[in-house]
Amino acid sequence: MKIALSTDHAGMELLGQLQQYLESLGHECVNYGPDTFQPEDDYPDFIFPAAEAVTSGECEVGIIMGGSGQGEAMAANRVKGVRCAVYYGPAQPVGVVNAEGHTAGDEYEIIRLSRQHNDANMLSLAARFLSVEEVQKVVTLWLETPFGAVERHQRRIAKLDER
Repeated sequence: MKIALSTDHAGMELLGQLQQYLESLGHECVNYGPDTFQPEDDYPDFIFPAAEAVTSGECEVGIIMGGSGQGEAMAANRVKGVRCAVYYGPAQPVGVVNAEGHTAGDEYEIIRLSRQHNDANMLSLAARFLSVEEVQKVVTLWLETPFGAVERHQRRIAKLDER
């Protein structure tokens, strides 16, 4: 799979480690920067090109990082056709998580749902809140989880993508 990668200064080291991990699994990564550590950089400068690579089809999915991952996801989601989910750590559901009444059993269900229900094509990670091991686990799970293609989810995604 061809994966767009990008970050700001807060995620540079972790993104480099993620890129090595993904390439060891046989994925092709395109890193949209930054190339050097600059504490005053502006994440939109790096996130927009990665998001555009996903929507153009140059890359199949994108994984981006920032200190919290929030601003980076906001930037990515400004690009038409991007559906970027944010992940900053494990979360245990407190109740029903889907229309069938299913209650999830583990703290990574939110990652599965971002793919199964929302067909997220980008994932934004909170570099200051996640270890290398957590990032590897979450990214692997995210990449391996297929879109559920249930009609109601397809309908909702179409409404997002037409705006």
